[in-house]
Amino acid sequence: MDKRLKLNQAAPKMWDAMYNFSNALDETKVTPVHKELIKIRASQINGCSFCMDMHAHDARKIGETEQRIYVLSAWRETTFFTEEERAILALTEAVTTIGENHVPDAVYKNAISLLGEGYIAEVLMCIVVINCWNRIAITTGMMPE
Repeated sequence: MDKRLKLNQAAPKMWDAMYNFSNALDETKVTPVHKELIKIRASQINGCSFCMDMHAHDARKIGETEQRIYVLSAWRETTFFTEEERAILALTEAVTTIGENHVPDAVYKNAISLLGEGYIAEVLMCIVVINCWNRIAITTGMMPE
């Protein structure tokens, strides 16, 4: 890949705003495990190797198992994820691929019924943020170390 711009240098104010937006997620009630599942799954869908690598490492640091990380893209075919995690993963997929089917009512209603509006509002913001980072990382050619 040809050398691409470093967004933090080319648009430092916007980079800082994005970074602050991302850091605001630290103030949510979304559990660290839920955050990492969201980040890894959205990054898998978007094909962002930089973010997949980073968040798999981060997930391991907080105690996520290798097994669950390995099968995350096939979560529907396993029994490794709780009902709440499954609702979050379904919502993550729907929001990440929003151009295909929007967010189906069944996915939305299930997430709200299991976790409540407040929690899902914060989950939604986590999904939005990682999708933004994926687009930045892919476009600017960020690579895992």
